[in-house]
Order: sequence, then C-alpha cells, then structure tokens
Amino acid sequence: MTRPADRYTSFSALREHETEGVDYRIRIEDRSSRVAVIAPHGGFIEPATSEIAMEIAAESFSFYCFEGLSADRLHHELHLTSGHFDEPIGLSLVSQSLIVIAVHGRLDRGDPETSWVGGLDTSLGDRIVQALRQNDFAAVARAKGEALAGAGVGNICNRGRRGAGVQLEIPRHIRDMLLADAGRLRRYAWSVRGAIEQYDRILAAG
Repeated sequence: MTRPADRYTSFSALREHETEGVDYRIRIEDRSSRVAVIAPHGGFIEPATSEIAMEIAAESFSFYCFEGLSADRLHHELHLTSGHFDEPIGLSLVSQSLIVIAVHGRLDRGDPETSWVGGLDTSLGDRIVQALRQNDFAAVARAKGEALAGAGVGNICNRGRRGAGVQLEIPRHIRDMLLADAGRLRRYAWSVRGAIEQYDRILAAG
C-alpha cells in the first residue's frame, strides 16, 4: 500500500491554507536540555506519536509536537515529510539540541511488531534497538537505502548540532497497544530514555 503524496511541501505552504488551533497545533516544552524528542507528525497525522514522544521526554528532555487536530483528515493532508519539515519553532529547538529523537508512525507493512530505528546517529540507534529488545519489544536498525531509514542529511532528526539523530518508526499495531496499556507505554519510553541518558553521559564525558 502506497500513501498518497503530501499535500504541502513546506510549512509556509501549509500555513497559507490551514488554521493554527483549528487544523493543527504546535506543542513545545524547551527545558534547555541537550536532548530533544519530537513528533513532527503528531496528533491525528500519525496517531499516538505525540503521546509516545512526551512519555520518552518525561520531565527531563525538551519535546516538540506538530499535531493534526482532526480525526477525519487524511494522513497526507497535514504531513510534511521529514526531509521537508521546516516549521520554524521545531527547527529552532532541533538546531540547538545535541541529541534528537524523532518519533514517527509507520504502516504495519506485514510486520506489525517491529520498531524500525534509523537516522544518522547509528551509535545511539543501536543502543535504542538493544534497550527495546531487552524489554521485550521487537526492534531493528534500518540501514541507508532501506525504507524509512532516516538517512537524509535534511531529515529533521539529523538537523541537530551534531548533524545526526535517530528516527524511530513505530508500527500502528504497537502504537495502539501502547496507548491502550499505560504500563507498556512507560516501559517502552523508559527503554528509549535509558539508552539516550546513557549515550548522553558518554558524549558529556568525551
């Protein structure tokens, strides 16, 4: 199944036709953290990604969500692909962050259990894969050239201070399961957050 092309190719084009507070909203908490957890397709665009991102951020990391507000809209109508995502508030937060984690939702695509972990920060990505697996969640690293690998330099996850971040693609089945089970959501988020905290300590020491 192929999704239709995005309606808009930039935030400025989207803003001309959509109304903030009616069609979309921006949620941000800048905690002056070295880490930013973002959901650029939050709300009803890729359901549950906002909730997962905020649970990973907890009270420690900065977070940002660009959210579609109508359950009746089609995915592509407010979706700005990660390589074109240029909403200024989100870009500003990402650009000042040392570590960037972008939370996305993917179609199950015959694999409804596995979180795909991509982005150019493969060291952190590998740590997240390991942490998820240790806590009984299926996860696999995506290599450059594979679908949803997040390897483009213009991808929003790779536009932080180090030019490399992590893209977390979570299948719809798992997202629905996490929303329905607060304990599992906490465990999933704790797995990712723990890997980030460990990695951040390594960067700080180096």
